[in-house]
Amino acid sequence: MLLHEQYLMLYNRFSDESDSRRPIEVTLDDLSSALFCTVRNAKLILRKLVEEKLIEWLPGRGRGNYSQITFNEAKEDLLVDLSVGLAKNGEYKQAFELLSGYGQDTYAKDKFLDWLNGHFGYKKEEGMEGLPASDMLIFPVLHSPRTLDPAEANYAFDTHLQRQIFDRLLSFDEQLGRIVPGIAHHWNSDKDATEWTFYLRKGVRFHHGQELTSKDVLFTFERLRLDTQNQWLLREVQQIEALGSRVVRIRLRKPNRIFDRFMCSVAASILPYGLAGQDESVFWRLPIGTGPFSVVSYSKHRIELAAHTNYHQGRPYLDGVEIVIMPEDCDPESIGYPAVLHTWGRFRQEEQDSNVEERGALEKLRQACTLLSWNVNRKGPQQSEAFRRAVRMIIQPGEMIAELGGARILPAFGFRPDESHTRVIEPLRPERVRAALKEAAYDGTVMHLSVFDKYREDAEWIQARLADWGIRTEIQNYKIWEEADFTLSSIVLAEDEVCEIETYENQSSVLRKYLDEERLSWITARIDDALCADLVETRRMILREIEQYLRDEASVIFLHHRQLNTFLHPFVRGISLNALGWIDFKDVWLEKHD
Repeated sequence: MLLHEQYLMLYNRFSDESDSRRPIEVTLDDLSSALFCTVRNAKLILRKLVEEKLIEWLPGRGRGNYSQITFNEAKEDLLVDLSVGLAKNGEYKQAFELLSGYGQDTYAKDKFLDWLNGHFGYKKEEGMEGLPASDMLIFPVLHSPRTLDPAEANYAFDTHLQRQIFDRLLSFDEQLGRIVPGIAHHWNSDKDATEWTFYLRKGVRFHHGQELTSKDVLFTFERLRLDTQNQWLLREVQQIEALGSRVVRIRLRKPNRIFDRFMCSVAASILPYGLAGQDESVFWRLPIGTGPFSVVSYSKHRIELAAHTNYHQGRPYLDGVEIVIMPEDCDPESIGYPAVLHTWGRFRQEEQDSNVEERGALEKLRQACTLLSWNVNRKGPQQSEAFRRAVRMIIQPGEMIAELGGARILPAFGFRPDESHTRVIEPLRPERVRAALKEAAYDGTVMHLSVFDKYREDAEWIQARLADWGIRTEIQNYKIWEEADFTLSSIVLAEDEVCEIETYENQSSVLRKYLDEERLSWITARIDDALCADLVETRRMILREIEQYLRDEASVIFLHHRQLNTFLHPFVRGISLNALGWIDFKDVWLEKHD
């Protein structure tokens, strides 16, 4: 690769673009200067370039006489070939850096992006030496998962990958709207909902071939109960015991009528006993589960999954999935939206319009919302409820949606879009804002707003709106969000009630970090009341009460719900967006191939 870059350095310095094959007169001193090396090293580089047939070299006779160099490879074609080669090896960042460094005044980047869009999607790769063809799904993401450990999961993409790798005792079927068997084929509880028994399937095997037993379930749950982000899931567990190799009983200190729903949570994914004899640091490089796909490689550039051929619920149609992790500084707008690229950022309506006849569009209103949360554990104006209410009145979600557009489609009044549909936006009343700011005695203190890059546009809109009222805001990097005055985030309710509870109880969630102990204690007590309730309506009412409390005192300001979008080739079947907004890989299959 270095030799090709040296070729491009010389090409940029000496080539005649009007006739790239015309011999150019140069001296060795000129070449060494262009290559930033000695004359001796320049001669060595020239020899290698000639050997690779990249150039032709006719040395001048006598000291000081001009030599002649002819460039055999057109820069644009070479750049495209080199960038494609880097991308195929997972070195996407290097490919973009190469194009940025040497692609000026060429169409190399455009050609590379055309190839890249064709590279992603559903592929049928012909087998080697008589082996059958394999069906692959290749798609890009802009950020790598933060963890593949279900006990530490708190982000939608991480959770989605964990669903592909691991299984749980039970699953929640979104389409049926009910709990269905998973690793456990049957389960029951006593009348008080304090004792739950799970009966495990025979023949459920981990990716390394070992059969799953009660021993694995006990190990997983005892590990989860330790100092993990998702220990809340087993907060009221008193005892976990094996009644046999395939029967597990869990006793609770308090009733939990939806404990079976808790067992559907990704955080309750079952791991092999003792992490299959590996240390934690080794195991999570290539984690082992019982899910439909196994991890075959995991690096900062890509994640490769292979079908679990002995999967107990049926082998996936896809043979593999390759997840390409794009450079962090690669704006999705610059690479376009390939057919299966799920974007959490801007949605390009014009692309949807231009491709509607060629590709089917799946759309789903996301069971989540984007919200603003105040850090009431930090000193500052946000300690005043009047100040928080003033900001809530200033930020008009309907106007944000109208001005920013994109995937923002519905003003949020709570976590769920179905409830937001029934609410009416109150118009801005300046006199009430002024009264609230006067009551809060706001003194012009700068408020620090920490956001992920994907919320930058929302943050800048909020910053401008607050500035109109004299509220000064500084936008900071998301990495210091725990020390900020407020932040923007999204909460995804993939498992309905359980995920709403997780919003308050996950150790690394924004609300858990930002709310004080008094508020959290009250919320925990109300959650316990909800879990004791026999009726869904009663639980829903109690959880809505928590949501209403946070909204009324403006500890949380709900902003908007987003539309999920993805584009699919018409021959792709078995596709649906799950509650996390991703495609479940196991259900994908191809109707036919061109």
